[in-house]
Amino acid sequence: MPLLDVRGLTTRFRTERGELTAVDDVSFSLEEGQTLAIVGESGSGKSVTAMSLMRLIPNPPGRIVAGEIMFEGQDLLKLSDAQMREIRGNRIAMIFQEPMSSLNPALTVGMQIAEPVNVHRKEPWARAFEVARGLLEKVRIPDAASRLQTYPHQYSGGMRQRTMIAMALACQPKLIVADEPTTALDVTVQAQILDLLKELTRETGAALILITHDLGVVARYADAVAVMYGGRIVEQAKAETLYAKPRHPYTQGLLAAIPRLDGPAGHRLVPIAGQPPDLARLPPGCAFAPRCTKADARCAAERPVLREVAPLHFNACHHDVD
Repeated sequence: MPLLDVRGLTTRFRTERGELTAVDDVSFSLEEGQTLAIVGESGSGKSVTAMSLMRLIPNPPGRIVAGEIMFEGQDLLKLSDAQMREIRGNRIAMIFQEPMSSLNPALTVGMQIAEPVNVHRKEPWARAFEVARGLLEKVRIPDAASRLQTYPHQYSGGMRQRTMIAMALACQPKLIVADEPTTALDVTVQAQILDLLKELTRETGAALILITHDLGVVARYADAVAVMYGGRIVEQAKAETLYAKPRHPYTQGLLAAIPRLDGPAGHRLVPIAGQPPDLARLPPGCAFAPRCTKADARCAAERPVLREVAPLHFNACHHDVD
């Protein structure tokens, strides 16, 4: 049994322009210790997928209308709010996109890391603070003991993100969901944070869902990759398979837009023409058809089904007939 098995997850929002489907019939599974990267442009449904997994969709205007989220054999969508609070931050933890807005500016860093240990593990505060100090050392924040008494605004962006990782690891979760954990950081700090996150999940055996818009970022960190577009998964495969032979035109476009150090002199990046789709006005066929150079009448009229086109390689494209 996989650690996480998502089946047919569908999340919708009511808006002034009508109801839109932000996550549409999404399915994937994750084994213990595995890293899955969910990749796509802004608006593709990545973050809503993460929030749906955590049962953090605000209602109204949003709601999960269909699907199952099986975690350790238990459907999270059937749990009460109180039961979900016992799991959230304990067995499943989330690292949010912007640490400055996720950390409480009025509480010390030590208090924020120690709190889940006190609440979920029922450890006394003295022991919880000792665990917090050890976690700050683990994420390589210098002088951890004195840093417990400092506030988030006294940290750099990279240190705040390391603090978020420490909070996520506080209760030794089985699953960590990292939503764009390096977006606001410079390139060198991005690499440090991702290396640290991968190293710590390897040490603890936790599974990791890494959400990002950059396929280049996940090449060395992910075991498997799911590419999202228009609220749906359009391609899914092992990382080495997807990078060696991308089959969906959208995935091919994302890879063609990545700068390469080993490319020929004068090599130019190839942008994907057009704009991401309006989720409230999706075309009847393939959502990528208006931007796809391979699109034909069938693509415009008939939505392709995600199907297995090679061992453990899934693609949703009418033109993939290999």
